[in-house]
Amino acid sequence: MAVWDDLVGQSQVEEQLAAAARDADAFVTAQETGGPAPEASKMTHAWLFTGPPGAGRVDAARAFAAALQCVSPDRALGGAPGCGFCTGCHTTLVGTHADVTTVSAVGTEILARDMRDTVRKSFTAPANGRWQVILVTDAERLNEKSGNGVLKAVEEPAPRTVWLICAPSLDDVLPTIRSRCRHLSLRTPSVEAVADVLVRRDGIEPGTALAAARAAQGNIGRARRLATDERARARRAVVLKLPLRVADIGGCLKAAQELIDTAAEDAKQVAEEIDTKETEELKAALGAVQGGRMPRGTAGMMKELEEKQKRRGRRTQLDTLDLALTDLTGFYRDVLALQLRSRAPLANEDVRDSLETIARDTAPELTLRRIEAVLACRRALGRNVAPLLAVEAMTMALR
Repeated sequence: MAVWDDLVGQSQVEEQLAAAARDADAFVTAQETGGPAPEASKMTHAWLFTGPPGAGRVDAARAFAAALQCVSPDRALGGAPGCGFCTGCHTTLVGTHADVTTVSAVGTEILARDMRDTVRKSFTAPANGRWQVILVTDAERLNEKSGNGVLKAVEEPAPRTVWLICAPSLDDVLPTIRSRCRHLSLRTPSVEAVADVLVRRDGIEPGTALAAARAAQGNIGRARRLATDERARARRAVVLKLPLRVADIGGCLKAAQELIDTAAEDAKQVAEEIDTKETEELKAALGAVQGGRMPRGTAGMMKELEEKQKRRGRRTQLDTLDLALTDLTGFYRDVLALQLRSRAPLANEDVRDSLETIARDTAPELTLRRIEAVLACRRALGRNVAPLLAVEAMTMALR
């Protein structure tokens, strides 16, 4: 399976990245053998991947990183880099390659201290891979200081260092950074393409796959969770009942609190799965003695880990809320489609009765105002407004 197989509906992007990977491979081979370098190259030192949620921008960047690190012997016979099976491809895809560094936001921002070691590493030669690859998955969360660190590294890159920067849109990245990157824009894959992937790769029943892909509005990661995770389906069901529960002030406040509680429970589940493992691994690395007692001088490291876990927990809660608001926006979009007698397929066909009830009892103008209320809530959360306050304001506006 080639590294590009996870890119759904992105054939043009795949072609550009595959061509760049071939030129990058020729460049490194020429350096290692002393041969002539390629006269022209589609490769560059910094790439910017943009696209809506679910378009696969991080998947595209990681696939490209794997192709850059590919060491398959087939390359010498004219094969394209990115076999998906060699050590370079495999370790990159699973996140263990020594020369591929991934930077993700732990909290709401990527702090300068989180980028310091990575920026320093970007100026070094690869240890055992073909390229030094820095993958930034949440460039929209770079603050001023961390963004300036990235800018300096992108302005003066090492000869065999590549920056792969991912963000929802060009406007989410500093102009000084995006002007130094080659831009690739990804689009949301079709519902049919996502359903086909779920059937072929995950063995999901076709009807279930199509329903999940339609509900996820083309977001393949979200569709896979809906098709395979009962808890994800339960959380979505809670969200889609909210429009019928905001008839009075009491219902609005209760619905808001339940939405917050659901997000908090989801964040807690993630924390239980990740935090315990991280804590135990750090204790073992620091030499914890039997009984859990830590050696002297390690309290600061444990406190730093706890702070990191708290920041990640808050971000997980906000991400879960944002996902719920996306589902709510899709609900009202379907209502508007029914009111305007649109032929567009409904994303939430499984709750068609609720959609028809609200569409029949309200006007399109009210539906548009409700969509704007949901979007205003998302903007408020992005400005660090208290989640409960932002969601309560939204449910009152939906009433």
